[in-house]
Amino acid sequence: MQELPLNIPEGSRKEVMAYLEPFMLNEMSEYLKPVEEMWQPADFLPDASRGTFFEEVRDLQESAKELPYDLVAVLIGDTITEEALPTYESWLTMVEDVEKNEQGGWMKWVRAWTAEENRHGDLLNKYLYLSGRIDMRQFEISTQYLIQDGFDIGTGADPYRNFVYTSFQELATNVSHRRVAGISKKSGDKLLAKMCGVIAADEARHAKAYMSFITHAMKVDPSEVMIAFEDMMRKKIVMPAHFMREAGEPQGEAFAHFSDAAQRIEVYTALDYIDILRELNREWAIDKVTDLNEKGEKARDYLMKLPDRLTRLAERTKIPEMQYKFKWIHG
Repeated sequence: MQELPLNIPEGSRKEVMAYLEPFMLNEMSEYLKPVEEMWQPADFLPDASRGTFFEEVRDLQESAKELPYDLVAVLIGDTITEEALPTYESWLTMVEDVEKNEQGGWMKWVRAWTAEENRHGDLLNKYLYLSGRIDMRQFEISTQYLIQDGFDIGTGADPYRNFVYTSFQELATNVSHRRVAGISKKSGDKLLAKMCGVIAADEARHAKAYMSFITHAMKVDPSEVMIAFEDMMRKKIVMPAHFMREAGEPQGEAFAHFSDAAQRIEVYTALDYIDILRELNREWAIDKVTDLNEKGEKARDYLMKLPDRLTRLAERTKIPEMQYKFKWIHG
């Protein structure tokens, strides 16, 4: 990383992003893997060129039959979220105050991140298709709707809010995929467990990258970064699929039922949200940041107190006990 510049004015995002550019170019290899060394969906799925293909598909379907209904619903919601990758890529390219040169650090990072993430939806989509439990047309309608509807996550085009959001979101998807892997293994679907496990590992690496971007930005523009972090947490971090819907249903309704299912089986809960906030507070050592202005100090005070306040609220939250019947799932 280059030496810290001494002349960056407070709140000057353009200069801060220029400072981060060499980091994105030279050190992103810590958080990304060479293409030919990475897993690919074909590594896990039945191979149609083999004589054992149909037997492998039958084995996959037998294992998938044992998965709990809510877990299947969560897996579908996770897959639809992954399949809406075009929305996330276009959002990342709209970030302001970054050099938009195609060979610049930011655009190279966005393309490499997108290329890694693209494998997730490819793998899970094919698994769902082969499982025989999914109404693929209904699933595909929801996917198309989500890409068409986009999202409204409160970052605008601000790079600081963008990095706070992606840090949080990558940690959240890591939790979700890890938990789905664990429940799948207990249910006897070792193949799905492996799939979700490798996806979770990707999300963990990506989270480290975005958290590192904020760590470096905090060194040179602490007050504005702290204020951006506070602003995102005041708004509440919403998941990128919060507009998810089924055919004939209003925007966001399927997401509400998907979230309830995730809470019921403890794949992703309100307490996980709080744990991620605590992890970010620790990672960015916000209690030790110096040179904050008055607004920055107030932002830090809010962020330090927020986990305990959210915990008290979470303890009073009631989760619907009755399963919702999704159009995505046969039977």
